[in-house]
Amino acid sequence: MGFSMAKNLTLAPSSLQRKVVVFDMDKSKSKALAEIGAIEAIDVKSLAKECDVIITMLPASKHVQGVMTGPDGIIANAKNGALLIDSSTIDPMVSRSLHEAATAANLRMVDAPVSGGVTGAAAGTLTFMVGGTPQNLEASKAVLSAMGKNIVHCGDAGAGGIAKLCNNLSLGISMIATAEAMNLGVQLGMDPVKLAGILNTSTGRCWSSEMYNPVPGVLPNVPASKNYAGGFGVGLIEKDLGLAVDLAQKMKCRVPLGSNAHQLYGMLADHGYAGKDFSVVYDFLKQSSNPKA
Repeated sequence: MGFSMAKNLTLAPSSLQRKVVVFDMDKSKSKALAEIGAIEAIDVKSLAKECDVIITMLPASKHVQGVMTGPDGIIANAKNGALLIDSSTIDPMVSRSLHEAATAANLRMVDAPVSGGVTGAAAGTLTFMVGGTPQNLEASKAVLSAMGKNIVHCGDAGAGGIAKLCNNLSLGISMIATAEAMNLGVQLGMDPVKLAGILNTSTGRCWSSEMYNPVPGVLPNVPASKNYAGGFGVGLIEKDLGLAVDLAQKMKCRVPLGSNAHQLYGMLADHGYAGKDFSVVYDFLKQSSNPKA
């Protein structure tokens, strides 16, 4: 997802009147971006020293902390007054601590996780859920608008992450519900395309059924029709659900379906599905229901 976001940003530098500098541990991605006009940095430290706006998109809290903190990190090396935009989905408490560290270093920061999936990232239609001061929100809008269509101010530091985790809590549950319903219908002899059409014009309609259906062949350009390659990995939805469940426990807030969804995706990861798109839960349920299918 980060690659597509960087690509859209690179292809719109004239409107932003600035160059785009990129760094990725996967050198093939940064080289691909360099081929369309981006400048490839040798490391995070050199990137931080050069840029006025720095965007991070990383898998988990530990990765964000790793690039943000320490003597070679972004906070220690960024220009005075630089704007930091973290679009990773991480623990909101970690986001708040990073906001505090950035402010202490005379930097500006927003947490701005995204929704819209890989298709939204490629199309530049992402929704950004932003946490931070109104002033920092305004400062980030021009850059975020090059990568998305909806920018929502969720509140103070960490609020963007809270909104994203609540969204993904609902998403993980709804994908399982869609997969269960589709699997039951198919096992009973229903045509999956017809069943999906009924769900999508009835009260079972949701994003997971309409835009990201987990049954191969129902939709042409989703991971389910590409052997569940790409997309939003099982390992990532498991991580996000784990964060949501942990926060719920701290707040003494009951999330029984969320807890069960977290356990199910953990089971998928243990069975070798961690690198597959999270809609592969349909295939897992199908095989569990009928080993010969």
